[in-house]
Amino acid sequence: MKTTLHIAAACLFDEQGRLLLVRKRNTRFFMLPGGKREPGEDALTALERELFEELELRLGAGALQAFGQFQAPAANEADTWLQADIFRAALPHAVQPAAELEELRWLDTTQHLPDDLAPLLREQVLPALARLQSLAATS
Repeated sequence: MKTTLHIAAACLFDEQGRLLLVRKRNTRFFMLPGGKREPGEDALTALERELFEELELRLGAGALQAFGQFQAPAANEADTWLQADIFRAALPHAVQPAAELEELRWLDTTQHLPDDLAPLLREQVLPALARLQSLAATS
């Protein structure tokens, strides 16, 4: 039986347009910062909490813009499906890994993608970002 986890995550971009990825301790795959929603939390509240726990990051009011809802298999949990609310924001300053994070990586989404990206990121979010960038380029 598959379990569904409801998560909230963020596409955080630096001034060069690179996407921030994180890898949690004792895991292989890189993913967007964020995490599971607690009972009674909405997606935005969960994401704000997770960003502070993982990166000690607090963004100003209105900084996180809704990007979309996506589904994919979980990278690090067997027989688990993710229902993800994804947001976007510019990263206002450098961050360091905290809490359960082992490593940060900056991804240039225009370059070859590494093999160690979580399915949600590789199969859903990055293609949606590419479509958005393509639309912006034609406007």
